[in-house]
Formats: sequence, structure tokens, C-alpha cells
Amino acid sequence: MDSDVQRHEAPSKSRDDDHSRPTKPELDLNQFLPYRLNSLADRISQALSQIYDESFGINVAEWRVLAWLSHRDVLTAKQICEFTRMDKARVSRAVQALEERELIRRTQSTSDQRVHYLHLTPAGEKLLGELIPQAHAWETELVSTLTAGEYRDLFNTMSKLERQLERLEENTKTP
Repeated sequence: MDSDVQRHEAPSKSRDDDHSRPTKPELDLNQFLPYRLNSLADRISQALSQIYDESFGINVAEWRVLAWLSHRDVLTAKQICEFTRMDKARVSRAVQALEERELIRRTQSTSDQRVHYLHLTPAGEKLLGELIPQAHAWETELVSTLTAGEYRDLFNTMSKLERQLERLEENTKTP
């Protein structure tokens, strides 16, 4: 861990000729965790996006839809929005593109005609059979700089931050 990383404190007040006033707030983005996490996630996404596009002709949104379908077998677009935190329009475009390429198929619910279930096709399963090992290999190379303990700690810390974020989101919801 970098020795110059510090947790931020609330702004302090300084005294200048007996007049209290807050010091000018500063924000070093390289020391601001939300910025660092977002920047890292963007860089990772861009690198993987290049693999997905060059090797398989799909984008990140399409990959996420396929990956969730490989994990859950059958999902609705609404569920994919919830799991991926992608907006409805982005998921809709991804689903349409995957359906046009016959990588997924859509079936209508017998109980609610507004609901469509998404399934992988054999072609989608085949593509994932080639793509997933490449994604795992890339991830392995990325984290090769971490010890097993650091890798485990990273996941534990991310889980802890996710739980805290859920609590913060709950606290900001209006009743």
C-alpha cells in the first residue's frame, strides 16, 4: 500500500486576525477513493472491451448480458438492469444486438405478455466458451501483482464498501 495514502478529515478552520473562516477545500483526485475506483474500473473496462470487440465483435454491455445469462440461465431485461446497474436503454440495445446475432433468444411469459425471458442460444454458449477463458486469463494477469492474501483482502474490502454503500443509499431514500 502506498505510504502517502491518507484518509480525509473534515475541513479545519484557521484563525486569521481573530476572524475564523474555513480553509479553502481541496480535492486531490488521486487521493479520492471514488475517483480512483471509477478510473480503475474505466481502464479495466476499456481493456476488456478491446478483447470483446476484436475477438468476438461484442461490446461491454453485450458481454455483461451474456455473462449474467451464463450464470443464471434465464433472466428478464429488468433483472439484468438490476444486476448490472446498467440503464434500461443500454440493456435493451445490448439485448437487441445479441438477439440479431442469434446469441440469445427471447421467450414471452405465459402469465404476463409484457415480460420476456432471455436465454442463451447454443451460439451464445459457444461464444462464451471461448470468451470466458480469455477474460479469466486477462484477470489473472491483472492481479498477478497481488499476493493471495492481498487478492482476498481486496475482495473483502470491496464487499465491505458495497454493503456500506447500500446502507448509505437506504439512508438517502425518501419515505
